[in-house]
Amino acid sequence: MKAVLFDLDGTLLDTAPDFIVVLNHLRQQEQLPPLPADIIRGTVSNGSRALITLGFNKEESDPAFPGLLQRLLDLYLANLAEKTTPFPGIENLLDNLVENSLPWGIVTNKPVAYTTPLMEAFTHLPPASTVICPDHVSKSKPDPEPLLLACDHIGCAPSEAIYIGDHKRDIMAGQRAGMPTIACGYGYIDSADNPADWGADHLVNSADEIWPLLQQHYF
Repeated sequence: MKAVLFDLDGTLLDTAPDFIVVLNHLRQQEQLPPLPADIIRGTVSNGSRALITLGFNKEESDPAFPGLLQRLLDLYLANLAEKTTPFPGIENLLDNLVENSLPWGIVTNKPVAYTTPLMEAFTHLPPASTVICPDHVSKSKPDPEPLLLACDHIGCAPSEAIYIGDHKRDIMAGQRAGMPTIACGYGYIDSADNPADWGADHLVNSADEIWPLLQQHYF
């Protein structure tokens, strides 16, 4: 194994608390009561559009949808690192990777405009060798293109990297890229979903489990 790649939201960083605040703030502006945090949390991995649908029962074809979406994104950009933290175990995991001269990277469906300032807020984390966002590719996950680009940046074959994510699209992208995968049961899993059904090579329920798993199976 020559590289470890991560999804961002729900895998590397717990960004849901900030999304919960900004979505409920937007609902308050629209004279609506707050939604329970756990309901919002399960939708975060599906992106901002899914949050608007959840929060306002509106589809993308609704004339009000674009305005609500932009207001949500503006609120998020202004507060994107207020309550976000690395998941427990992530900092130790990254330290172990660096100590063992293993490059790590991020492959996310989060646009550069939000990914860059978010990661800049976590200067205490070791720097990623590559960060791939939708802006860098023609097709996003579950297409393998972003993962293949990350491997190209790092200088390894896809089979020499592993991809870790908390959504079925992450596992699909990894499989299509020809790399082993780890599903994160601790991430933003919808109540109707089951990570054990995604076909990942491994399933972890805590980031603390990842380093021992890598040592056992890949080093």
